[in-house]
Amino acid sequence: MMAEITAAEVKALRERTGAGMMDCKRALQETGGDAEAAVDWLRTKGLAAAAKKAGRVASEGLVGVSVQGPVGAVVEVNTETDFVSRNPDFQTFVTTVASLAKDAGGSVDALTAMTYPASGRTVADEITHMIATIGENMNVRRTAVIAVNVGLVGWYVHNSLAPGIGKIAVLVGLESEAPADRLEQLGKHLAMHIAAASPAYVSRESVDSEALARERAVLSEQARATGKAEAIIEKMVEGRLRRFYEEVCLLDQVFVVDGESRVADVIDGVAKETGNTIRVTAFERFALGEGLERREEDFASEVAKTARV
Repeated sequence: MMAEITAAEVKALRERTGAGMMDCKRALQETGGDAEAAVDWLRTKGLAAAAKKAGRVASEGLVGVSVQGPVGAVVEVNTETDFVSRNPDFQTFVTTVASLAKDAGGSVDALTAMTYPASGRTVADEITHMIATIGENMNVRRTAVIAVNVGLVGWYVHNSLAPGIGKIAVLVGLESEAPADRLEQLGKHLAMHIAAASPAYVSRESVDSEALARERAVLSEQARATGKAEAIIEKMVEGRLRRFYEEVCLLDQVFVVDGESRVADVIDGVAKETGNTIRVTAFERFALGEGLERREEDFASEVAKTARV
């Protein structure tokens, strides 16, 4: 008769080994509930190794997008080395997780609690399983969702390794009743622009009030240092603020596709052409590893380390 395994026993084994919940449960079942024997069982299967790898820096990997009409999701999954990003199993994992992310509402916790279709494990447990199988630490770092009431979500992936996955991924929400094919073309061009120009905000109205106040204060001090009259200083600040908006606001930026038009004018042109208003509701730009500490190892030492594993 198979021993009855409690949830507390499974949890304790998982915390001890880093293996997935289902793997821990099976280990305890196979060993009659003996925790020490279960640890050894997991080690022989290569599943307990994940815990040791969990502390390693993971700043490589892939970003992926999944878009279905008015809803799009983007996700970043990190690994330790760029080698893993070329692993077909890892690429399939990122693609699958991106497709699940549309129902996660931008929450990593909600995403990792979902069921991974191919195995029936949770996404979190599937990651643990992959860590043990591939031999590197990895994690779902972040995710975001954009949805529009009417229209579609445009997208673009830069340095794409396969459809929908690469090194930079962009989503942009377009709210409009314009024809889908025209919106798709505009959405792709806008997403390409965002990938290249990296705006921080959609419009002047959406600029964070604190960020704007700090910028105005800095510009005012710079202008006063010239010794000019206060009325002239005010004009100088307003002129410099326009340049600030052109740097950080999508609609004020120069469109990288033609190098001449303002983005807002490009959108207005398509709106007039189709006879429909077009509004950019939001955008998301995920660049792989941005803000993460990168490992300071050269390529040769990385290959040598891999060869010793």
